[in-house]
Amino acid sequence: MSDPFIVPLEQSASEAIEVIRDELELFDDWMQRYRYLIDLGEKLPVFPQEWQNDEFRVVGCQSQVWLNFCEKEGNLFFAGSSDAAIVKGLVALLLRIYSGRSYHEILKIDPIFIKDLGLAGALSANRSNGVASMVKAIQGIAQSYL
Repeated sequence: MSDPFIVPLEQSASEAIEVIRDELELFDDWMQRYRYLIDLGEKLPVFPQEWQNDEFRVVGCQSQVWLNFCEKEGNLFFAGSSDAAIVKGLVALLLRIYSGRSYHEILKIDPIFIKDLGLAGALSANRSNGVASMVKAIQGIAQSYL
C-alpha cells in the first residue's frame, strides 16, 4: 500500500494558499473551478478502506468525510477522502494547506482563507459547513499536541 498521507508541495501554508489562489484564477467560471476541485480529489492518494469508518469520520459534514493523521518530528501529516467528488476535492485542497505543517502553524492558519479564495460564496451552505467542520477537526488534532 502506498503512503496515504499528504506531503505538501509548498514550503508553508501561506504559500500553498497563494498557489491555490493563482490556480483558481486561471478559470473563468465556477463550473471550471468545480472541475478543478474534482481533479484535485481524484489525485489524492488512496484512502484505506479500513479507515472509512466512524472512528475517522468528520462530524458535521453532510457527505461522508474521513480524516486520519500521523505525527512525524513535530509535524502533522493528514490523509483524507470523501464519498462526494467535489467534497473530496475540498479535502484535497485543505490537506494541501494543512498537511505536513507544525502544530503551531496549523493553529495559526486563519480559516478566512476559504473566503479569500472565493470558495465561501461559491459553495452551498452544507459544503461550507463541511469545510468548517474539516478545519475544526484538523485544528483540534493540532491543539491536542500542545
